[in-house]
Amino acid sequence: MKVAVIAHAGKSFGDGLLAFRQALEAAGVTEPLWYEVPKSRKAPKQVMRALDEGAELVIAWGGDGTVQRCIDVLAGSGVPLAIAPAGTANLLATHLEIPQDIEQVVAIALGDSRRTLDVGTINGEHFAVMAGAGFDAEMLKEADGGLKDAVGRVAYLWTGAKQLRATPVKTKIKVDGTTWFDDVSSCVLVGNVGGVFGGVDLFDGAEPDDGLLELGVVTADGLTDWARTLARTALGSSAKSPFVQVTRAKKIRITFGEKVLYELDGGDRDEVVKLKIGIEPGAITICVPAKEQVSG
Repeated sequence: MKVAVIAHAGKSFGDGLLAFRQALEAAGVTEPLWYEVPKSRKAPKQVMRALDEGAELVIAWGGDGTVQRCIDVLAGSGVPLAIAPAGTANLLATHLEIPQDIEQVVAIALGDSRRTLDVGTINGEHFAVMAGAGFDAEMLKEADGGLKDAVGRVAYLWTGAKQLRATPVKTKIKVDGTTWFDDVSSCVLVGNVGGVFGGVDLFDGAEPDDGLLELGVVTADGLTDWARTLARTALGSSAKSPFVQVTRAKKIRITFGEKVLYELDGGDRDEVVKLKIGIEPGAITICVPAKEQVSG
């Protein structure tokens, strides 16, 4: 099997990339296709290069952004992806119980256990975990300004607190062709899985292989509203908040009254007025731990 490694050179865990390469060699992968990138946005070109060179397995070493960039290329290709979770949040890896352990990551990548997942699409780009606009996108953009690398997950809390006073935006949402929401919102989230870091589930019962996306709209305005909303979310009941509306969908069309930032899988994108969101069932195959690995 021809194995390709797409590695974000600025991310690390364990004893780092050299130890990872040595672990691959010890497992019989002596000549992997090896591509290091300085930023996650440089990964797609190298994934396409790996596919052109006959890669039968791609391993993404990096955070959620690197994984998302790899999935964006691999979706629909039939080539499986393994994740070496070297980021801050590692949302997809956490959901799939992939550990930050080099030897275990290699064993998972080269093992026989696979899971076929849906992927979402937003304005033509694929995502595996979650996309959003408003509060969360602004929070992530500020955290990615170097603060996240310096202080890790605390960056999200710091920048998130700064965004709680943001003014809600006029928002119209169509779900599977029918108008579902027409009001002001401070945050719109679309999830392929339910969980975020810290063990908090935003969407109860969400699974990345059910053929549906979860949609949530937050209408909280000001510190008091947000405090109530976040308290409900921390207790695992965000849908019960008076400032949250949720549903499920296959196609979502969002129009904002002004340009807003959006994000996908933790990476911020440019400001837009419209978002076109859909789902591609079973578009990506991920290497996952065998049941005996998860159980102990």
